Amino acid sequence: MTPLNQLQVFKSMHDSPHARLEHSAHLGDGLAAALWNNRHDARDYEATTHHTLSCYIADGTGTFRRDQPARKGSPDKLCIMPAGAPSHWVVNGSIRLAHLYISEEQFALGCVRLLDREPRELQLQEATFLDDPEQAQRFRQLITLNWDEPGERLLTSTLAHAIFDHAVLSQVGLRKGLRLKGGLAAHQRRQLSEYIESHLDQALSLGELAALCNLSEYHFARMFRESFGLPPHQYLLARRLATACQLLRSGNLPLGDVALHCGFASASHFSNRFRQALGATPGAYRAAFRR
Repeated sequence: MTPLNQLQVFKSMHDSPHARLEHSAHLGDGLAAALWNNRHDARDYEATTHHTLSCYIADGTGTFRRDQPARKGSPDKLCIMPAGAPSHWVVNGSIRLAHLYISEEQFALGCVRLLDREPRELQLQEATFLDDPEQAQRFRQLITLNWDEPGERLLTSTLAHAIFDHAVLSQVGLRKGLRLKGGLAAHQRRQLSEYIESHLDQALSLGELAALCNLSEYHFARMFRESFGLPPHQYLLARRLATACQLLRSGNLPLGDVALHCGFASASHFSNRFRQALGATPGAYRAAFRR
């Protein structure tokens, strides 16, 4: 994921002389989190390249959007700021709030995985001061964890995924007036998803996947990215890691068997890829869920 100091919402808060960063961390899989305090401030977010989910933890009763001055925040209120949607905020008094930053690539994966829809068809719907007690409780659990301690950081990542999944399932709608060009047909996308899931333990090649759609490798790779939101090799790696996480959380397979089941050439290759994505080894991840 983009470094935190290059995420527009994070950078805008960090550049404010009034805002104070309590904690921040990359959580893997295109997710990052931050906990802020702010007081007597004004913040503008323009053309962001990432999505931001926000939850007010304390105060915030003097916070409002400039275009909606009559509506004020309060603890447990949620805000959804989609990528590309500008918003302008005024903070009167104090506020403590948590942010979850989501990459466009992770959003695309969520659309395919949870909704079985092409990401280009969908958009995260903007919301201001949304009431969702279940989601607010997840944010409150998130900030109680120590994001720097390896075991708790893994739990934080899992909780962040739960927050993201809930947002995709409840706050995503169709883009208006969109006419899609290019990309794979719906039945091809579904066939590929099912084929990849059932062959994760095998060495899948670009040519093999392209042949399923009767396309050249070049055209297949371009159309796959248009329909899935990321290249075939990145999608395949994401699905292998997600399956590995599920096996590590719920089973007792030796790590070498988990690696082979998910299509990694060796336990060391699996461990390196896993650590790059989640910031810890597979063994540490399993241990975190057995505490």
